[in-house]
Amino acid sequence: MTDLDAVELEILRNQLESVAEEMGEVLIRGAYSPNITERRDCSTALFDAEGRMVAQAEHIPVHLGAMPDAVEVVLERDPKPGDVFALNDPFQGGTHLPDITLVSPITPAEEEIVGYAVSRAHHADVGGMTPGSMPAGAREITQEGLRLPPVRLVSEGSVVDDAMSILLANVRAPAERRADLQAQLAANERGAERVGELLETHGDRLLAAFDAVIDYSRERVERELRELPDGTYRASDVLEGDGVIDSDVPIEVTVEIDGAELDVDFVGTAPQVEGNVNAPIAVAKSAVYYVLRCVTDPDVPPNHGCYEPVTVRAPEGSLLNPDPPAAVVGGNVETSQRVTDVVFAALAEAVPERVPAGGQGTMNNLVIGTDAFAYYETIGGGAGARPDGDGLSGVQVGMTNTLNTPVETLEGAYPLRVQTYAIREGSGGAGRHRGGNGLVRELRTEADATVSLLTERRRHAPKGLASGEDGQPGRNLIDGEVVGAKTTREVPAGTVVRIETPGGGGHGPPQDNLQD
Repeated sequence: MTDLDAVELEILRNQLESVAEEMGEVLIRGAYSPNITERRDCSTALFDAEGRMVAQAEHIPVHLGAMPDAVEVVLERDPKPGDVFALNDPFQGGTHLPDITLVSPITPAEEEIVGYAVSRAHHADVGGMTPGSMPAGAREITQEGLRLPPVRLVSEGSVVDDAMSILLANVRAPAERRADLQAQLAANERGAERVGELLETHGDRLLAAFDAVIDYSRERVERELRELPDGTYRASDVLEGDGVIDSDVPIEVTVEIDGAELDVDFVGTAPQVEGNVNAPIAVAKSAVYYVLRCVTDPDVPPNHGCYEPVTVRAPEGSLLNPDPPAAVVGGNVETSQRVTDVVFAALAEAVPERVPAGGQGTMNNLVIGTDAFAYYETIGGGAGARPDGDGLSGVQVGMTNTLNTPVETLEGAYPLRVQTYAIREGSGGAGRHRGGNGLVRELRTEADATVSLLTERRRHAPKGLASGEDGQPGRNLIDGEVVGAKTTREVPAGTVVRIETPGGGGHGPPQDNLQD
């Protein structure tokens, strides 16, 4: 293997990460739907020829941590130069159906494959029983939309018209879907182009950098893990129903730190449920990886090496490792948040100085749509207070990293009007450091529509830590009526939908807050 000194390795690592970031910019600027152009609900990354992630853009944690599983299943399909594979099947490399992943072999000068450019984007609709493809009451995955196993969307450099036609025939707003897919294709093409340019400049030294950056990240994470106290740590939490039954669904975790190894076992977690909060094991892994980055040095370059010292297990047929045809659309967005919370809670005993109080613990998924449009948004809330500072207000926490949809864009693109958009004052928990406040988002429909809500922390408040007080739970209201955490309802024009998002928990005794 070609030896790289520290300076050259750092230069090449930054160049690879810049390629991943540029892919993301191409996707965001080229897409059509506000969900991607404004909210930036998408992610991009580069992989080597073995399917190991070597660089990622700083996008969506739940996308990126689960992305290696998508590349793995594509490798099993014997990809060729000029191919692009599309997939969204959660049981074959996907997360949930709205997230469509494109995997493109990188083959400079039509030679052997040296790596893969990958993009994943949340499409505002992929078919299914309700507009937006996130029905609260789904009981099997076929109700949630079009299910794509890994298929060639592009072959020998040309779009496979039959594959594209099948996809577009099964979604609402097909012109928007086509435009967003074309933006993903352009992003992957840009990634392949830039890697080709780097190969022309650096030759085999670039390929050596693939191995070197992975080794570097693994060594740094192993060093970080050795600094954590060895031991076995446990925690449990619940989801507030599954969309079919309202009773709590338990999640349990056992985290074992042993030298440079981290073992995370979800034994004791509920069996898979009838509703749609089941989560593929890839989603559970991505949540664990996110927490690992938070409690170790966040400047460690995120790639395959970070995750080699980590083992994540969940019983087959459980909430976090379900068997098909389980419904899963809420697992990616809500169960992932609870997995994050419960792993943080377990590690709070090991490294209390590195763990925040409970954040809002939900993405507050709101979908309003018809056969002609689908508005989708995740709404920010309160972040948990930290051991050394207050939590932030009105932000995304945990497994999502999206922006909001600006009022002007929202009202211009959809028959909706924003009546209130404000900080939910006083919703953060008190403490030596206060939890962040949630938000209020209130919209009025100007057409008959279907409203779907997939939310959490409506009856179980975000927890304070170290004697800090809990944040306030959220509320969902339709025309002033409080509705459940997971609700789908047909509404007439003029209906007002109000979302009050949870505040974060406080950290430390409130009486120690000298500002009070």
